[in-house]
Amino acid sequence: METLKMSLVQNQILPLHFKPYPLIHNSRILGVYSNKGRTFSFTLTCKLNTVKGNKPSKEKSRISVPGSDGVAPPVVESEEGSVGNGGRKVEETKNGVVGFGLLKKLPRKVLRILSNLPLAIAEMFAVAALMALGTFIDQGEAPDYYFQKFPEDHPPLGFFSWRWVLTLGFDHMFSSPVFLGTLALLGASLIACTYTTQIPLVKVARRWSFLQSAETIRKQEYADTLPRASVKDLGVILMGDGYEVFSKGPALYAFKGLAGRFAPIGVHISLLLIMSGGTLSAVGSFRGAVTVPQGLNFVAGDVLAPSGFLSTPSDAFSTEIHVNRFSMDYYDSGEVSQFHTDLSLFDLNGKEVMRKTISVNDPLRYGGITIYQTDWSISALQVLKDDEGPFNLAMAPLQLNGGDKKLFGTFLPVADDNSPNVKGISMLARDLQSVILYDKEGKFAGVRRPNSNLPIEIDGIKIVIADAIGSSGLDLKTDPGVPVVYAGFGALMLTTCISYLSHTQLWALQDGTSVVVGGKTNRAKGEFPDTMNRLLDQVPELVESSSPEEPNILSGL
Repeated sequence: METLKMSLVQNQILPLHFKPYPLIHNSRILGVYSNKGRTFSFTLTCKLNTVKGNKPSKEKSRISVPGSDGVAPPVVESEEGSVGNGGRKVEETKNGVVGFGLLKKLPRKVLRILSNLPLAIAEMFAVAALMALGTFIDQGEAPDYYFQKFPEDHPPLGFFSWRWVLTLGFDHMFSSPVFLGTLALLGASLIACTYTTQIPLVKVARRWSFLQSAETIRKQEYADTLPRASVKDLGVILMGDGYEVFSKGPALYAFKGLAGRFAPIGVHISLLLIMSGGTLSAVGSFRGAVTVPQGLNFVAGDVLAPSGFLSTPSDAFSTEIHVNRFSMDYYDSGEVSQFHTDLSLFDLNGKEVMRKTISVNDPLRYGGITIYQTDWSISALQVLKDDEGPFNLAMAPLQLNGGDKKLFGTFLPVADDNSPNVKGISMLARDLQSVILYDKEGKFAGVRRPNSNLPIEIDGIKIVIADAIGSSGLDLKTDPGVPVVYAGFGALMLTTCISYLSHTQLWALQDGTSVVVGGKTNRAKGEFPDTMNRLLDQVPELVESSSPEEPNILSGL
């Protein structure tokens, strides 16, 4: 009969009596202890040796626990594995003892699912598909636009009607719950992969592991033996080649390129920064567009509209913006090449805080607000009629058949106002360089340049084109996610380059007068043997000292 002691509360010792099975190895017995309505379960694992010549007994093992007034504490499996409950804690509640092992395993199961590589790849494809769909569907339009673009009677692909666009929020794709949810899931997968895979790999790589067996070293990716060498000389050679070298007695461990192990973590962090910055831009920015004639002004806050629930206005929203002058540059062919706007910014006290001439690809930035030059138009013509005026005639954009050309027109009445058929002089302009004039019958009358002060007589009326007033098309934006995205892309380029560094580990063991060397690397595996041979060729060979009985050939000198 065997006896196994187990500690309970109040330092009581309870003997466990059992009759073992012969011929059974590592048997596991489940038991229940009940005392005064209190119950706890436990597992007993027996590691028994085989008794030769004995036959298995048909009598079952018995476990008896004598009664006790104390309450049994949790039973934890010892290092020897003889008594325990598999490492799980057992807690007592009012209704009894409940095990929380499943609750502890749940987070790890979630981490394993999230860190699954096929899932992460599927998430990346889903994000890419949503982004492509966002470029296919015009963003930010009125619902009537989608009613016409994606009708229910003839929907694209046979099912994709306006209901899909508006219900799923695809009219503002990059701030829609579907897109942000997929992005959040991809971010969770990156975090889980970093926590469960990359960080443990770095921890293992940083450990100093000395191999004390020559056979283990010879099983590495590269292995060689130096017949007459010293492990200390090898360490000096490795240090000269940039290795971190550690020695312990006859054993040596060296590594280099540990930064290459940290690089995947940096890549994941960079991707998280990019996604976080993009999300912040989608839900925390302001955007607006305005076309302002030369000489007028507007308030930034009147133009900017929030794009998400995190959008918060700043003090710069009260800034007044004045268009001092609008001008255009032209190619030799007469086409518009560039356009400029001279802007002045004023605070609430009317003080000019900034002035700059912006153009395409050269915006103005102030107080977190960025003003871009994006478009232009002609707002009015200043005309002298029979030396009277000037009169401001509003210019309207005219629709052309195809192409991206612009054309603006206006009309100067010259007939009797009481007549039912109003006639007058028509004026057309492609840009600010010239104006084409037509008489009241629609016949070509001539071309004049603004500010030329050259009159033209049409239907007995003298006309002078005094000036053409242009309008500047401006886009305003506040985007708090831009610095985060830039930082993420910068870190991504840096960590991607660092990830190409090879992490190399070497082990060596002094075996008599020989040194057994082995190593492995995670990159450049084809070049690794040549590199190792070059290093080992530099290790000096040990030469035995001369015997004292040998005659000294220099003794006679």
